[in-house]
Amino acid sequence: MYRAIQTFLVALCLLVSCLATGLRAQEDIRPLVDALGVGNFPQKVQAVNALAASGDPKVAEILQNLSDGKLFAAKNGGPIYLAGDSDGSFVDVLTGTPVADAPGNLTKIRLNNSLRGAITAAMSQLTLMSPDRSARLAAAQDLLRDANPDNLDLLNSALAEEKDTEVKNTMEAVRAVILLKTDASVAEKEAAIEMVASRGNRDALTILKAALTSAPVELKPEIERHISSIESSLAVWDVAQNLWYGLSLGSVLLLAAIGLAITFGVMGIINMAHGEMVMLGAYTTYVVQQTVAAVAPGLVDYTLAFAVPMAFLFTGLVGIGIERSIIRWLYGRPLETLLATWGLSLILQQSIRTIFGPTNRQVDNPSWMSGAFDFGGLSITYNRMWIIVFSIGVFIALLLLLKRSKFGLQMRAVTQNRRMASSMGIRTPWVDALTFGLGSGIAGIAGVALSQIDNVSPNLGQNYIIDSFMVVVFGGVGNLWGTLVGALTLGIANKFLEPYAGAVLGKILILVLIILFIQRRPRGLFALKGRAVEQ
Repeated sequence: MYRAIQTFLVALCLLVSCLATGLRAQEDIRPLVDALGVGNFPQKVQAVNALAASGDPKVAEILQNLSDGKLFAAKNGGPIYLAGDSDGSFVDVLTGTPVADAPGNLTKIRLNNSLRGAITAAMSQLTLMSPDRSARLAAAQDLLRDANPDNLDLLNSALAEEKDTEVKNTMEAVRAVILLKTDASVAEKEAAIEMVASRGNRDALTILKAALTSAPVELKPEIERHISSIESSLAVWDVAQNLWYGLSLGSVLLLAAIGLAITFGVMGIINMAHGEMVMLGAYTTYVVQQTVAAVAPGLVDYTLAFAVPMAFLFTGLVGIGIERSIIRWLYGRPLETLLATWGLSLILQQSIRTIFGPTNRQVDNPSWMSGAFDFGGLSITYNRMWIIVFSIGVFIALLLLLKRSKFGLQMRAVTQNRRMASSMGIRTPWVDALTFGLGSGIAGIAGVALSQIDNVSPNLGQNYIIDSFMVVVFGGVGNLWGTLVGALTLGIANKFLEPYAGAVLGKILILVLIILFIQRRPRGLFALKGRAVEQ
């Protein structure tokens, strides 16, 4: 019995001791908290930094309340109060206990951009010790942008505890940047310069350029050498980045133009409604995503698996209907097909505006197509990467269809000699219809891909129709390989011209170059004999 009472008393003493320690810790930071209510904005920034440097676990909650506009103070200084749940009530900012005798002249602590920035940096600083790896990494990256020397002690403590390699490297970079802003020794600054330069990215270049102005004379040649090395490296990566952007744009042009290569290149039809087939495919994706979200929300990430075949079938059937009702009467009369399909494109656009409205519709990316990753000095977005893979897959599938299937053989036979194909029993009118439907279906698939990188609107197809015709004409009418080479060439050329000439002038220069090119090679890069289908 005596031993049980003794154990109870020891535990009670420990509890009282812990409570007293916690109260003392809270009281230790009370002057720092009260400093938030006095002085000008720079002084309040200093008070925020001092609170963050204290390391008290209550600081994060206090700063969040400050950011939310819930802290009040008297104009002549004094204790800080937290707004209570009921109107006009206040509680103690540290203990949370109600305050009955709060002064009547309390006003909300005002914020400006510099103070908000200090609060954000301090909140990042406080998460350096978080058990969540992603939170620590984000905090270190935030500190890298701010690099406040006041955070050096806390950063050293966090570095001593950090085990993750990526987070630790980022923290070490922050420490190096902070050292460059302090009066550290030349040897320490040399090591810091090497640490920053080893990152080799644009942030490192900016940091070194800023450090160059205030660096000791003996360190300036080394900093200049690193700046020159990083600039040379970044110039190479800039070329690679433009090449990637060009491939990305080229894959989009390939998807938009590959269907046109069939209807225009093989059949000789100037289809000005081809862009609207792309637009219909994008709206099909939107409808499918809304339906899946309403019926089976758990399958939203797999919407594209449903949207691709649905868009192909829907736009393919629309294309067959257009061919059977309009195009079949206009073979061999390209100007009439141009006028008829242009009018049809206006009808389709207005129909979509009537059904869905004129405003843009948002198609959400699935999780596996969201975000980006770094590859060396390249920043690669997942949606663009998957569109490149998808466009290559569509190209290979179409190539196999035309070269290895019975329908492809019949289509090539009708293309080369319509009368001979008809005499061999091939139903040429249905081959024409299915060929036009195939081109329209592929345009619908292109709309599915474009919905992942562009807003879905009634004018979506018009943004790509001219570029699609340029790709087909430049690559060679009726040649799929020419379409592939033409799309990638124009995409890359456009992205390399944009930084120097701008987007609009760059496109004009591309158009002028294509006009000059077809003056010398009227049948494009890869000439292939087509036909004008006889009546």
